Amino acid sequence: MKFSRFLFMAGAALVFANTAIASNTVDEANRLKSELTPFGAERAGNTDGTIPKWEGGYTTVDRNYRPNGKRSDPFAAEKPILSITANNYKEHANRLIEGQQAMFAKYPDYRIDVYPTHRTAAAPQWVYDNTYRNAQEAKVLKEGAAVQGAYGGVPFPIPANGNEAMWNHMLRWQGEAYTSEFSAYNGTSTGRTSLTSTNTAYYQFPYYIKDGRDTFNGIYRKIKLLPTAPPLQAGQSILGFDPLDPLANGRPTWQYLTGQRRTRKLPNAAYDTPSFVTSGQMNYDEVYIFEGPMNRYSWKLIGKQELYVPYNNNKNLQPTKDSDVLGANFLNPDYVRWELHRVWVVEAELIPGNRHVMPKRKFYLDEDTWQAVLADNWDAKGKLWKTAYMLNIVAPELPGVVNSSFGVYDLQTGNWFANNVFNSYEDQITFHKPWPDSFFSPDSLASEGVR
Repeated sequence: MKFSRFLFMAGAALVFANTAIASNTVDEANRLKSELTPFGAERAGNTDGTIPKWEGGYTTVDRNYRPNGKRSDPFAAEKPILSITANNYKEHANRLIEGQQAMFAKYPDYRIDVYPTHRTAAAPQWVYDNTYRNAQEAKVLKEGAAVQGAYGGVPFPIPANGNEAMWNHMLRWQGEAYTSEFSAYNGTSTGRTSLTSTNTAYYQFPYYIKDGRDTFNGIYRKIKLLPTAPPLQAGQSILGFDPLDPLANGRPTWQYLTGQRRTRKLPNAAYDTPSFVTSGQMNYDEVYIFEGPMNRYSWKLIGKQELYVPYNNNKNLQPTKDSDVLGANFLNPDYVRWELHRVWVVEAELIPGNRHVMPKRKFYLDEDTWQAVLADNWDAKGKLWKTAYMLNIVAPELPGVVNSSFGVYDLQTGNWFANNVFNSYEDQITFHKPWPDSFFSPDSLASEGVR
C-alpha cells in the first residue's frame, strides 16, 4: 500500500493532557495558501495522473436546478473506467479497504464501478478564511475529546493526531442549514428490504453561521427530525444538539411521544447505544460513520492512502423510486459511483477500562472535504464485523461536496441498513438561511409532533 508523507507537526507523537494543545504556527498555516488546499489537502495530483490537481472545486450551478427540487448529475455522460468484481478484486486489493474485500468474498454479484476522479470540493472564501485562522488558534482539550478556539471552518486542516482528524470530519463544511426528506431501510440476509421510517429533517450548523462567531455558544449542530411513517412513528419528533465539549454537556436529545403527549429527554444518545432512528441497526456513534464523544478510544493517525471510495454520487439521486437504488444485499451498484481519492486513515482502539461493542475501528477520511467515506469495525473477538459507507454529492450552489446517503453492512449476519434514501422525494437536500433558535427548542417539539 502506498502511503503519502504524513502532515504531522513537530511533536505529533504526544500524550494528551487536560490542557489545551498548541496549534500550528503562522508559517505552517501559510501552507494552506501554497502546496495545500484551503482545507489542508495536497493541491497536486498523484504521480501517475489518476488523481488530478485540485483547481478550486466544482461551482457550476445547473441552470435547471431549483431549490426543493431534484439534483442533476454533472458527470452523467461518463462511463466507468474499471469494474471490480468478485473475479478480479484481489488484483485491486491495495486500493480496497478490508470491508470492501469482504463484501466481494461474501457476495459474488457485488460490484464497484470506478469512474474518473473529480476533485469537486469547494467552499465560500469566508470558510477558507476561518479555516486559516483555525489552523493557528484551534486546540483540543480533555484528551482530544473537546475543541476550543475553532469556528466557521475546518478546525485542524493540518492535523497532528487522530483526534484532530476526526474533529475535522465532525465539523466538516455542509452549509449553514438545510432540509431534507428521506427514507430508511433495513435489509436482511434473505434479500428482503423493509421500510423503517420516512422523515423530514431540519439541520442547522451554528458553528458555520457566517457572522455568528461572537454569539456562538459551543453547539455546533442542531437537528430536528420529524418521522412521517410508519404509523407507529408518525407524529413523533426528535431534537438533538452536538456540542464542542460533549464530556461536559453530553449530547442533549429530546423526543416528543404522541401517546404520552409530552417531550422527554433521552438519557444517553451516544457511544454504542443502539439508535432507535435506525431501528437499532446502528449505534449512535455509527451515524454518518462516526459522531459523538471520542473519549473511549485512542485515536491514531496512520497517514494517507490512495483508495477507491464513493464520491460525487449525484448519480445515486437520479432514480425516482427508492427501490431502484436498493439491491437485495447491498446498494444497487448501477447507481453508486466510485473514484480514486487520497484519504486519511485513522485507527481507533478501545482504551483499557472502557467498554464498547466495537473495540477496534478504522476510518477513511476524504482529504478534500474531511468527510468520512468508509469505515471498518471489529467485534470483541477481533473479527471484522461491520463495514460502513457514506455517499457524498456535489452541491455547486452552496458550493460544497456534502454527505448524502449512508449505511452499514453487517458482514457476519448479512443484514444491512441504508439511511437517507432520497429518491422518492423532490426535496432531497435544500440549503437554507439559519432558523431562529426557538425553532430548535424542546418546547417546539409538541407543535411539530402532532399526528
